[in-house]
Amino acid sequence: MGRVHIYDTTLRDGSQSEDISFSVDDKLRITGKLDELGVDYIEGGWPASNPRDSEYFEKVKALDLKKARVVAFGSTHRPGHRAEDDQSLRHIIQSGVKAATIFGKTWDFHVKEALRVPLEENLKIIRDSVLFLKRNLEQVFFDAEHFFDGYKADPGYAIKCLAAAVEGGADCIVLCDTNGGTLPDALAKIIKDVKRQVKKPFGIHAHNDSECAVANSLIAAGLGAVQVHGTINGYGERCGNANLCSVIPGLKLKMGIGCVTDEELGRLREVSRFVTEIANLRPFGHEPFVGDSAFAHKAGVHVSAVMKHPGTYEHINPELVGNSRRVLVSDLSGKSNIIKKAKEFKIEIGERSPLLGDIVKSLKELENLGYQYEAAEASFELLMKKALGLHRRFFELIGFRVIVEKRSGGEVPINEATIMVNVDGNIEHTAATGDGPVNALDNALRKALEKFYPELKPVKLHDYKVRVIAAGKGTAAKVRVLIESGDGKVKWGTVGVSENIIEASYQALVDSIEYKLLKEQA
Repeated sequence: MGRVHIYDTTLRDGSQSEDISFSVDDKLRITGKLDELGVDYIEGGWPASNPRDSEYFEKVKALDLKKARVVAFGSTHRPGHRAEDDQSLRHIIQSGVKAATIFGKTWDFHVKEALRVPLEENLKIIRDSVLFLKRNLEQVFFDAEHFFDGYKADPGYAIKCLAAAVEGGADCIVLCDTNGGTLPDALAKIIKDVKRQVKKPFGIHAHNDSECAVANSLIAAGLGAVQVHGTINGYGERCGNANLCSVIPGLKLKMGIGCVTDEELGRLREVSRFVTEIANLRPFGHEPFVGDSAFAHKAGVHVSAVMKHPGTYEHINPELVGNSRRVLVSDLSGKSNIIKKAKEFKIEIGERSPLLGDIVKSLKELENLGYQYEAAEASFELLMKKALGLHRRFFELIGFRVIVEKRSGGEVPINEATIMVNVDGNIEHTAATGDGPVNALDNALRKALEKFYPELKPVKLHDYKVRVIAAGKGTAAKVRVLIESGDGKVKWGTVGVSENIIEASYQALVDSIEYKLLKEQA
């Protein structure tokens, strides 16, 4: 099959997600990454709609983009004005871009209720707006807003809107499922009818309100779309846009449609994570292709089969999209999981070792008590090393005390922890305060140990989660604490379980410290 141009709108549609706000520097950094991914077009925003977008279009000129072309976005000219007098269109030209996308109304309902103009006047607005831009720019794309809803309401008028854009000289007609409510079978039928009546390259811009944006985009590409719009990680208003992290591998690996090179495809997970970090969001672990769980295997039967041939439970080689295979450990695990994890941890254990059964049994018992190791692999590595006699105790706890004192109703509580530990016969007794009882305990424990183990100084607590395990017991319920720690180079997860949240937190903190020290002295 032919080639499809990837049109990224993360910087515009993606930024309309309610939990995302990109700065100018954010947008410039993402632009560079999208270029590395090999997208063809990067929609930078709407010139002059706000100071941020105006500054972006000025500064993006300094970027040395290898492949991508930056596109300005806007709308058709306002009713009652000429295209050449419309400030929005003029700002697009003044932004310095060589390509622009403008949207226009193709649903008669919107023309009547939103624009409040006669249907024929809307056709003239579309034609004149495209024509004006085409006289000044190399490429002009027309986003047929609400096209599929418009077609369902009045097919003849929706087609006339596309014809008006073609008359104006549009290089590509982009069919937009703006409300995201069109299902794949209906979309396919409408596209086939459009192709019979409009002889112009077309693209697809799908929203995800019915969870069909990726499917609709791939179907459109299969029917001949030359341009596919979407955002990294599917970010966007309401339920988001078509997720390019699924669309791109779907096109290239599943449909055999060219869009990016093999090398560029291998950067997909990296770009996904980069945009997530810039957006200050947590990655969605179950995201297809690029998520942490996309190629994670938990059940023992699955792991055993995957170790023999990955194709048994993996639809593609994860490395093609920059991801990797992960084997999880849980009460569903068998010996195959343990062997695979041992190899990851560089722990030697024979396939016939009787200790394998002991580890599996211990794992199942601990998970029955509430422990969970999928997100706490550091704790599981310690568990394995203890079973195999490879663990070393770096200190012994003599005791600790945590005090939370609130002296008046309007005063912030004071949190203080006192701890006593024995390090190779040396007794260290110290205290520390913190923002909460767990933070105070963490500070006191580090304060006591850093004198003996200075390598702990760069370790920071990145994330702290508490989950009630058994519902119905209220504040007496057992809790599981998951901690993510890091030293600036790598991150690791640990777990603790108890009816006492401080005790559960202490277990996870100790595992974090012991894991770091074992790695340092390996």
